[in-house]
Amino acid sequence: MKFLLLPSLPDYERKSPGQQLREIVEQAVLAEELGFDAFGVGERHDGFSVSSSPAVVLANAAARTSTIQLMTAVSTLGLHDPLRAFEDYSTLDHLASGRLDLVIGKGGYHETHRIFEVTPQNQWDRLHESYEVLRRLWRETDVTWTGHYRRPMERVTAVPRPGRADLRIWHGANTNLESAEFAAVHGDPVFTSIGTTAIGRYLETVRYYRERFAFHGHDPNRALVGVGTGGFLAAKTSQEAVEKFKPVFTRRFMHNQRYETPLDRLGIVTVEDYIKKVAALVGSPQQVIDTILAQHEQFQHDLMHIHVDAEALSAADYRNTLELFATEIAPVVRREMPNKPLDDWHSAAAAAAHTAGDP
Repeated sequence: MKFLLLPSLPDYERKSPGQQLREIVEQAVLAEELGFDAFGVGERHDGFSVSSSPAVVLANAAARTSTIQLMTAVSTLGLHDPLRAFEDYSTLDHLASGRLDLVIGKGGYHETHRIFEVTPQNQWDRLHESYEVLRRLWRETDVTWTGHYRRPMERVTAVPRPGRADLRIWHGANTNLESAEFAAVHGDPVFTSIGTTAIGRYLETVRYYRERFAFHGHDPNRALVGVGTGGFLAAKTSQEAVEKFKPVFTRRFMHNQRYETPLDRLGIVTVEDYIKKVAALVGSPQQVIDTILAQHEQFQHDLMHIHVDAEALSAADYRNTLELFATEIAPVVRREMPNKPLDDWHSAAAAAAHTAGDP
């Protein structure tokens, strides 16, 4: 099992953009220090986060780290010109010595779609087209292509040429089977975040992906699945963990009441409701281990994202809970659920650096 740390997005109402961005990069440095396998930065354009350009943020993180995998979580690829996206991510991958993975999705925020003139009718087509073009530009030179959402290309060789032959692209597929199907067709990994919908819906997506992965002729053993959580906070006792998680719940509850689907419409009123319904990892180290192992029995996943809301905690509590994860939780889970040999990120990064001519 590998673990991806998602940053706690700093308070955009109280902190300057520069301060927020610096804090995100510092979290990447801490993630590597604590032994997390990956660090991911998402993409939003509606003003609730400064991470509108994950390639730029991750490039800064790449300069401050050396081993941790860097991921977009997610990149709303369908919003952008795929040639420009290639240039950004190929450049970033060189700077990171082959440590880049993309997680792509259509994006689910109304304001973002309005800004970029994306509609429910074309959002999937735009994403799929951008994916196809990015793949071709990565693998081929002299690309000639005609589509619907970008001007045609004729004999385009995108630069800088990648330092490795291919780029791993995960597909965000929460409860939409179309995303799972698209990932399976291309033999790509899938990532489901597990939000406020019943876990069974996400499990249905993962099972469908595995079936379609094999149906399309890919080796089932090469199917990679990522799973998310509704938040993480561990303490020495379950009572202490729940108590410290209450400010996190309050902040999340108020955010959802204002900007997203109100949690009370989903039957979530108390912190206990939240922990149960969104599969939050809250409790003693052993409780968290038991929850992860129980989820793995269902999902058989290879990657799990961990998210801690630093804004609702003291700096000491934020670091302490991550240290508990790194020292008491992750080692046990990794021992119980070893990584797939084919999923050796660090060897892949070293090979990419050698191919690119790095010393």
